[in-house]
Amino acid sequence: MKKLLLTIATMAIIATGCQHKVAQTSGIDTKNLDTSARLQDDFYQYACGGWMKNNPLDAEHSRYGAFDVLAENAQKDLRDIIDNVSRGKNKEGSIAAKIAMFYNIGMDSIRLQEQGAQPIMPYLEKINKIKTRDDVWKTLLEMHRRGGHVLFAMFGEADKDDASMCIAWAYQSGLGLGDRDYYLTDEGNNVKIREGYVRMMAKEFSMAGFDKMSGIEYERLAQMVMDFETRLAKAMNTRLENRDPQATFNRYTIEEAVAFAPNIRWKSYFDTMGILDGMKSFNIAQPKYFEEVNKVLADTDIDVFKAYFAWHTINGAASYLDDHFVNVSFDFYGRQMSGREVNRPRWKRVTSTVDGAMGEALGQLYVKKYFPAEAKARMETLVQNLITALGQRIDMAEWMTDATKANAHEKLGTILVKIGYPDKWRDYSGLEIKDDSYYANVMRSNEFDMAYMFSKINKPVDRDEWGMTPQTVNAYYNPTTNEICFPAAILQPPFFNMNADEAANYGAIGVVIGHELTHGYDDQGRLYDKDGNLNDWWTEQDAANFDRNKQTLVDAFNNCIAVDDPELGLIHGNGELTLGENIADNGGLHVSYLAMQNAMAKGQVNKETMDGFTPEQRFFLAYAAVWASNIRPKAALQLTQMDVHSLGRNRVNVALPQVTEFIEAFDIKEGDGMWLEPEKRVVLW
Repeated sequence: MKKLLLTIATMAIIATGCQHKVAQTSGIDTKNLDTSARLQDDFYQYACGGWMKNNPLDAEHSRYGAFDVLAENAQKDLRDIIDNVSRGKNKEGSIAAKIAMFYNIGMDSIRLQEQGAQPIMPYLEKINKIKTRDDVWKTLLEMHRRGGHVLFAMFGEADKDDASMCIAWAYQSGLGLGDRDYYLTDEGNNVKIREGYVRMMAKEFSMAGFDKMSGIEYERLAQMVMDFETRLAKAMNTRLENRDPQATFNRYTIEEAVAFAPNIRWKSYFDTMGILDGMKSFNIAQPKYFEEVNKVLADTDIDVFKAYFAWHTINGAASYLDDHFVNVSFDFYGRQMSGREVNRPRWKRVTSTVDGAMGEALGQLYVKKYFPAEAKARMETLVQNLITALGQRIDMAEWMTDATKANAHEKLGTILVKIGYPDKWRDYSGLEIKDDSYYANVMRSNEFDMAYMFSKINKPVDRDEWGMTPQTVNAYYNPTTNEICFPAAILQPPFFNMNADEAANYGAIGVVIGHELTHGYDDQGRLYDKDGNLNDWWTEQDAANFDRNKQTLVDAFNNCIAVDDPELGLIHGNGELTLGENIADNGGLHVSYLAMQNAMAKGQVNKETMDGFTPEQRFFLAYAAVWASNIRPKAALQLTQMDVHSLGRNRVNVALPQVTEFIEAFDIKEGDGMWLEPEKRVVLW
């Protein structure tokens, strides 16, 4: 579940011991409820309606929810840290000096306006001098070294046959709109998005002066790029196809790759990136796409490559140039695509940039100030409680044979748990930050990160390395290392209340932990063994049972409504694309509910009614509160098209009827909106 955006599994920190003898609240803020709604028909509105009313969308946000509250708080904390660093006397070249200089140059709006497009002119002038296919290839190499993934991307990832080793992965990439469907389907707002994309390109080509430089009219340049990217999009896998870990692992030796796609100069690429020596093989994730890239490199007009490379240079730089570029880019990506009305304040944008460049350096400072040591110990206890409960749920799975259960237990017993912050921190001494331009520092940071990533390839995987920084409001499960990770920033209120009864803590934080644990057994995670290798450890019977049961969730989320808007139309959810997350939600609910029952048996949960709710009811109300949010229709459409997570409302109103304990807790009856026939409820974890 890497990548989430908002992976529900993170909010799990302090909820563990909870044996503190304090006057406990119910954990349910009644101001967040909408008691005018009938919970049996619309539980989301009942549980979250008050919060939604009290937290209306402002012009800056396309979506604002409980996760976003925490993200905003974390960003303010980072700003305070950066301000403190900037006020100090920092030794030249020190980490503190780099943080301060990077931030201050990004905040210098006067200099940014004076520089205009100047920071990108050397790159555009060099692109305009391309004359041969050798020049095309050299330019591609230069852009890749700076993190510009034109035509394709290359990164280091675990070998699926030997997850202890990191190998190179070649992956489809290179679209300014991000996803192939924007180019190829007319669903929702896609036609207008394509039109807006071409208009934005034309404007920025003109603003950068590349039309005059190249001698090609800016509208023609924009259409050339659009046509070229559409060709690439037609050869790309869908997001659903890319969810298949077996289909996206295709081992090639360099010799085989050269024979397969000779116009992609593989040896030249790997040699330039410093990873040729010691390379035995690598993965081409989407061979069909790379077949097309091979053709593109042979038959595409040089002027098209110049326009394409220039556009990706301009587009990648727009956020770091003057306000004209920033505003044009926001008008399209922010306003038209997601419905936001105004851009984020400059300090937020610059803080995010510095965080992206020097995340673990800021993370060290963040942990010292905001993450108490005792929180990590408490979290460790809670995670173990959830692991115990998942083991019990595995034993309870009537659809699974004993042989597969034994393997499932073995995998669960070897899971690596990461909480709060890493034990060792990344070294940024090699990152150079100068007082020349904001964009130049971004490019140096990108090149530093790319070199760091390439340095891992053809070497053993470092299992101690973290995939997120401590200040990240998220969590993840990584199947190739069989690890769950809960960064410090998400492990705090409002998702856990030290003074709340444990029923609410298990409903919120506990479900989050259970969610991440279940990812090891979702439709993707189940294909990896305890060592992280892509290895089928299931009997044929169990695999068939799993596939049959998972279809229940696919159907449920295919049938739910994601968007119903006069302008955008009626759009349903995508049960196939969101299957992994929906399985994790379902498993997280079941596992954490059992963990709560275990805690009740030990007297660690108040069995009395509090604020009018039983502990069982408080559990599900707390879960729903995690997904309280307001969202614009365009943002809902964008997420439905691109995100593997279902929308918050559906993670409540579609997920909870699958859970019999929820039906019983609120006495849901046949005919109620939240009712689901027992035979239609999923039976997995």
